[in-house]
Amino acid sequence: MGIRPYILAETNWLALKQTQFELAILPWAATEAHNYHLPYGTDIYEADHLAAEAAKLAWEKGAKPIVLPTIPFGVNTGQSDIYLDINLNPSTQLAILADIITVLERQGIHKLLLFNSHGGNNFKALVRELGLKFPNMFLCVSNWFKALENADYIVEKGDHADERETSLMLYFRPDLVLDKNQWGDGKAKNFRIQAFSEGWAWAERRWSEISEDTGVGDPSNATAEKGERLFKDVTLKMSEFIFELCKADTKDLYA
Repeated sequence: MGIRPYILAETNWLALKQTQFELAILPWAATEAHNYHLPYGTDIYEADHLAAEAAKLAWEKGAKPIVLPTIPFGVNTGQSDIYLDINLNPSTQLAILADIITVLERQGIHKLLLFNSHGGNNFKALVRELGLKFPNMFLCVSNWFKALENADYIVEKGDHADERETSLMLYFRPDLVLDKNQWGDGKAKNFRIQAFSEGWAWAERRWSEISEDTGVGDPSNATAEKGERLFKDVTLKMSEFIFELCKADTKDLYA
């Protein structure tokens, strides 16, 4: 594969001495059960592959993003009783982000994109607080799994270890996906209180009470071909966003 100059973990001091980046990208994932058939690191693999490809496409158009190493742990407070689901509290995420932003600001990189790969991570409140603390930084968040919510080739919609995630893993890490006869059906219970199901009220789901296999969404229609198509569609859309961020004047963002 060779060294990718937009991946911090692969590039080197010789190259960095001669480069000025326009945007730092911090992929943030989670380590948690994904139905029976997908690895605990599913969100990590998705973050690594999608962020790298999106940055590559933007780089090839003339942007200068740098992808930081993926944070492998996320907020898993609703899965505290599921074996080895690793939780980072939001306050811990705040501390980690503050330290990383301090480094970026000191070294002249004033834009940071949080490339979120886990539904339990909610960075809005953290970005609001850190934006006051670091007024010279432009902080923003993306959720790749919402970039193409209405892909017409995904038959069964879900939000965890579903057809979408299973297809992606079948595309770029099929060696980590169990045989189809071991997949759970991803059947999940909904709240009895209607407001929570409608989305205008919110309460955290207790994962072990809503899903027997930890999945939410039937993965049975997943294929590697769908995964490849989804990968290309999502990374193209994300790359356009990354390019715009790199070239944007943060003092002139509104029309």
